[in-house]
Amino acid sequence: MKLYMMLSYCRTPLIQNPVLVELMDILRQQNIQVDIGIAQDIVMQPGCMASLYDLYILKSHSDLWLSLAGVLHEQGARLLNPYPACQEVTNKIVATQRMQTAGIPAPESWVTGDLNLLMPIAAEKSLIIKPHIGGRGMGVHVIHNPHELSLITPPQEPLLIQEYIPGAELKIYVIGERVFAVRKPFNSTSFMIAGQPARVSQEAREIALKCGRVFGLGLYGLDIIESANGPVVVDLNYFPSYKGVPGAAKLIADYIMSYASGKVPELETHNFIGREVNESQIAIQR
Repeated sequence: MKLYMMLSYCRTPLIQNPVLVELMDILRQQNIQVDIGIAQDIVMQPGCMASLYDLYILKSHSDLWLSLAGVLHEQGARLLNPYPACQEVTNKIVATQRMQTAGIPAPESWVTGDLNLLMPIAAEKSLIIKPHIGGRGMGVHVIHNPHELSLITPPQEPLLIQEYIPGAELKIYVIGERVFAVRKPFNSTSFMIAGQPARVSQEAREIALKCGRVFGLGLYGLDIIESANGPVVVDLNYFPSYKGVPGAAKLIADYIMSYASGKVPELETHNFIGREVNESQIAIQR
């Protein structure tokens, strides 16, 4: 069996995540050929890749690898996670609306190209403003009033604005049907630490697995706020770090081998009928 791991740009690609180091060792001990590609460090002809490997594993969240994954998908290559799922969850605007349509609890959300139009909303509730594509807390602002909103630099890219939900933060990791939780702070440096394993409530587990079914993901993570009204999903991503999950590398390796050999069904997205939207819910600025 031949696997190709698509990784993000990094001068020392495996040292920063011990889970990946162990994962590679486990796979190779099973006599599986695992080749690693750092998209920014190689020159390739995408049309020559699809027939070379039994499975392409998209770990990277870079625009370049995501684009090349799209080419491979069109050529019929097998990818884990599937390209359409990765493309959809990468865009926070699209992903949030899909979750809301599917009945997955997510914050009330808005989009706009002019932050000044949010002033009436900011006067009523706290908001969190985040780039529509991004991670690790970069470019995220929490504002509690119109004055704080006025201090934010006008956006140069689409933004997702959501109601700020107070509560304890929980990072959920999913491997197939197995769900794990880790507690650690959500900020621009928290990806570097493992955090502490935490209990997963039945409600959070059901929400996590529903996210996988809706988007067609097998290896993924989500950030949850444990609000007064129950768990709320504030972010979703494919193939997270899995730091802090006991035995994560072995579990991921088992899932990859099962998926590559066909023992795990091909992942597919599930469509949900959209909820009715009243005209009063739509405000168009002319």
